[in-house]
Amino acid sequence: MVRARRGQGELEGQVLGALREAGGPVTAAWVQERLGGDLAYTTVVTILTRLLAKDVVARERQGRAFLWTPTADVARLAALRMRRLLDGERDREAVLASFVTALPPGDEQVLRALLETAGPARVNSRNTSHTDHGGTED
Repeated sequence: MVRARRGQGELEGQVLGALREAGGPVTAAWVQERLGGDLAYTTVVTILTRLLAKDVVARERQGRAFLWTPTADVARLAALRMRRLLDGERDREAVLASFVTALPPGDEQVLRALLETAGPARVNSRNTSHTDHGGTED
């Protein structure tokens, strides 16, 4: 029997989802069992390590094993994937314009409302985190 290949990021989402359902720190073996056991233990550890690098999970050593805890939700992981794709494109404005024009009306309204709400806070955080010193950096 041939299994369908998972979509990009799908396994990361499943692992993060399992961690969020755990209710506390768990081992990679627990995650493997929770996902049905058809994944190799090393695959689960690799995914957890990738999630750690993306800062969406934390780990702490307990004896010879690590205990894993989520630090973000699946929505944050999806947003990170979207940002990574956008960062890989040359013409960000064209990509964003194409994205926005392809949104269904309901999603467009949600995006507009989110941008209005986040607008002043985003401008203030940009102004305080990026200071201009005449083209030189301290």
